[in-house]
Amino acid sequence: MPFENLNNVHYTAAEKTLTTTALTALEAALATKFRNLSPEERKKYGSINEQNKLIVNKILDYRNNQSGLSSADVDWDEFQSDYDSRVFIQAIISRLQSLIDGLDNNKILHDYDNYQAALTDYGYSQYKAGTKTAGYETKVNELSQFFSRTGTSTTPASDTATP
Repeated sequence: MPFENLNNVHYTAAEKTLTTTALTALEAALATKFRNLSPEERKKYGSINEQNKLIVNKILDYRNNQSGLSSADVDWDEFQSDYDSRVFIQAIISRLQSLIDGLDNNKILHDYDNYQAALTDYGYSQYKAGTKTAGYETKVNELSQFFSRTGTSTTPASDTATP
């Protein structure tokens, strides 16, 4: 017998509302800061790689510890603001990514539970159709489109359940 109900912890209506409200508040708080970039702009500006982040960090270190060696052509207040924003954004992205990973894992388990229950119901429907119980033959015929026509397996032709 396959594992069933790998995740039987469900969200209450209050938890769903609280989560949606929190996300709405987060979206509202950040909306004015967002800028849409075209694919060309994303490619042009890109994300600085780790080596270049080390350069930025070293320049900032020099600025903070030996400011006399810093260029007068750089707006250092803006440089610091950009740096602080980047650090803040990266911390938020890390926290959100952790939430996304947890939600993805949670969804995968719920998807698996749903799929296993659906297979169980399909098997039961096939059995009932074999006993000529009214309605089951139609149900099996409608569901059979989702299963491979070759072999005797009840595995779908392509299991592309997206988490």
